[in-house]
Amino acid sequence: MSFALRGNGHVIHSDNNESFEGVNMAESIRDVMTSNPRSLESGSSAVEAARLMRDEDVGIVPIVEGKKLVGTVTDRDIVTRVVAEGKTPESVTVGDIASRELVTIDPQQDLDDALRLMARHQVRRLPVVEEDGKLVGIVAQKDVAMHASEAQTGEVVEDISR
Repeated sequence: MSFALRGNGHVIHSDNNESFEGVNMAESIRDVMTSNPRSLESGSSAVEAARLMRDEDVGIVPIVEGKKLVGTVTDRDIVTRVVAEGKTPESVTVGDIASRELVTIDPQQDLDDALRLMARHQVRRLPVVEEDGKLVGIVAQKDVAMHASEAQTGEVVEDISR
């Protein structure tokens, strides 16, 4: 079971019967994810997000209200939605530029689910959220590479890059 969180806050379940042979199905997302990622609230500036990305050496910042995931901002979002538009990064909030239609995964799901979601939605990172929407981690393409075979990793990278 996988989830897609839409901009209206509704969670949509989606299943896919594709398979990535050779994945250790026992490996749960909780085992491979980066736990408790740093996050920002919607009112934080694009500069704060950029500095957090630099300091944490990451390319994504989850946007939360309380502990609930409401969006994400990537380094590319800052470049395309702030810098390229000639906006002042100090005056733009992450709430203004956050992606709200998110593909997420539950910590109880397995690595095979993450591989399918990344390939199908052409994303390199998946926020990990519990059923109530609480952000608990991030699983990234590098996490997949460390836990899947070279062939599986290559297949996912190829699918993401299409």
